[in-house]
Amino acid sequence: MPSKSRRGLVKAGVAAGAVGLGVLAVGSFDWGNPFAPEQVDRTTTPLLVSLADLDEYHAATGSFQVVVDIESDTPYVPSVISGERVQFLATGTVDAYVDFAELGPDAVKLSEDGNSATITLPAPQLSEARIDPDESRVLDRDRGLLDRVGDALGDDPTDESALYSLAEERLESSAVDSDLLERAEDGTRDMLTSLAGSLGVEDVTVEFEPAAD
Repeated sequence: MPSKSRRGLVKAGVAAGAVGLGVLAVGSFDWGNPFAPEQVDRTTTPLLVSLADLDEYHAATGSFQVVVDIESDTPYVPSVISGERVQFLATGTVDAYVDFAELGPDAVKLSEDGNSATITLPAPQLSEARIDPDESRVLDRDRGLLDRVGDALGDDPTDESALYSLAEERLESSAVDSDLLERAEDGTRDMLTSLAGSLGVEDVTVEFEPAAD
């Protein structure tokens, strides 16, 4: 009958062999470290954040001038009796701007190395005309006899709100026919190229969506 010491040595040898086989089994497979930390990059594109902060970029401003010539006549009555003709010189500005407020995450596509970017923007828009009251005035106002009598009785012949509204429409129409929108595209490209360059992006392509009909 084996002694207790011998049985102990046998058990120790079996245990050592089992550990050795376990080490060999682990070594034969690349299990990795299940507890190793993982890194997920959710960094916001700095360029997109900068664009969103701009909200609206007014890339070009046009100065326009128009003479509004309006004549109001009373049918079958001579103009010297009833009628009015007003010539109004209007000077104002219209801006062309790009709206950055609704830019989504797909607006900026950055290359993997961060050296190039493609930016897709909405088409430039024209703002409402702003008339400069200091540079706008009535050049001539010719009123018939009855109209002048009405002035003396308290009517307000100096209400020029209708003239201003009509002049704003004419100025905005002039802006549509100008190259203001094209200038806005060029100005926006220049601005974004400079902005992206300051953030380390060397190659920038700026594209504009088609203008809404």
